[in-house]
Amino acid sequence: MSQPDIGKILAQAQQMQSRMAELQRELATRRYEASAGGGMVKAVASGELRIVAVEIEPGLLSSGDREMVQDLCAAAVNAALANAQRAVQEEFQRLSGGMALPNMMPPGGAG
Repeated sequence: MSQPDIGKILAQAQQMQSRMAELQRELATRRYEASAGGGMVKAVASGELRIVAVEIEPGLLSSGDREMVQDLCAAAVNAALANAQRAVQEEFQRLSGGMALPNMMPPGGAG
């Protein structure tokens, strides 16, 4: 068996790291939405797994049911983050050819 070409392996690893960084920048611009309460509360998460917007129907606010508003906000935010996390993981798996690369996930990403 021949020795692996270390230079070639390092070049491939560097190329993969560069593509991962590019994907992270691209994902940061993507938005993932979810809603709760039949659309009464909507949350939008970024590909960086950060909430960028929460929209609450005015009628829900005027209901005076503070606990329901809080529950629906939490549900919408959690669903938006789950959508974003799932999409981010799929993109990284696609890029890596299915290899597990836990150290190359974006900050806050599950690995």
